[in-house]
Amino acid sequence: MSDITSLPKVELHVHVEGTLEPELIFDLAGRHGRDLPYASIADLRARYDFADLQSFLDLYYANMTVLRTAEDFAELASAYLRRAAAGGVRHAELFFDPQAHLSRGVALSAVVEGLVDGCRQGTADTGTTSSLIACFLRDRSAEEALDVLDQLAALEAPIIGIGLDSAEVGNPAARFTAVYARASELGLHRVAHAGEEGGPEYVRETLDLLGVERVDHGVRSVEDPALLQRLAAERMPLTVCPLSNVRLGGVASLDRHPLPRLIAAGVVTTINSDDPAYFGGYADDNYAAVAAAFSLGAAELARLAHHSVEASFLPPERKTVLDAEIEDWLGRQH
Repeated sequence: MSDITSLPKVELHVHVEGTLEPELIFDLAGRHGRDLPYASIADLRARYDFADLQSFLDLYYANMTVLRTAEDFAELASAYLRRAAAGGVRHAELFFDPQAHLSRGVALSAVVEGLVDGCRQGTADTGTTSSLIACFLRDRSAEEALDVLDQLAALEAPIIGIGLDSAEVGNPAARFTAVYARASELGLHRVAHAGEEGGPEYVRETLDLLGVERVDHGVRSVEDPALLQRLAAERMPLTVCPLSNVRLGGVASLDRHPLPRLIAAGVVTTINSDDPAYFGGYADDNYAAVAAAFSLGAAELARLAHHSVEASFLPPERKTVLDAEIEDWLGRQH
């Protein structure tokens, strides 16, 4: 069995708010004198049985109300990086949802400064680096998203890109073309969730109207052979989150996940955790799960890790170093 924990990898699809473990939820609630509607940590964990994306989002947004200060966000980010590093993550491109915090009265500066401090501390503790991507909520207005993007620019927030997340179905990417055009003007990378709940047409729209450089999830692309061919030909990466897809009911069981079909089609497929505190595993857990489900050997796992490096927004010289680390890992597997 390959040592997946030590496999060098990059995580490209992880929401920092989704790394909020129950223990930290209770700790922060106590710190801020806030009552929680859960009898215990065990009671909270027992509620992580989701019927669909919306049932998860309801709990996700309720729990993040404990995040109030810059110190809270710093603690959240540094805790994630320590756990990710323990699973072999060398670099993470972290999503955060500024609107979800602004809408409950938390200053944008507190969110950004806290996350930056936490990422800096996490790197100091582990050597694992990180970057921040601001995601906009697709079930809120594009005008609000554009306003928040301008606020981030005015703050000179050290983000590397923007994304689009939250409830997918009924919230088409077409509404956000001006937001993505503005991000392009600002020199920011552009990614978006698509093809998780929504069908292949959501992926096509994201490619054609938003000009994304990566598609987050994208698993329903397998339903459209022409789209699969396009993704492979353009080397358009998908940031796949296997355990998340199963926990939210998008895929009936892990052994029925479309991952093997994506790989067979030649798509640049990466493995990620999405919201690991809620979905039963961090990046290494997701690698281990698909390795077991599909009998993936060291070479196949290394290929997925190489894809994560290729799909990242790291500079070429860092990619070269990480690719060499992966090959060194592969050489040590028996």
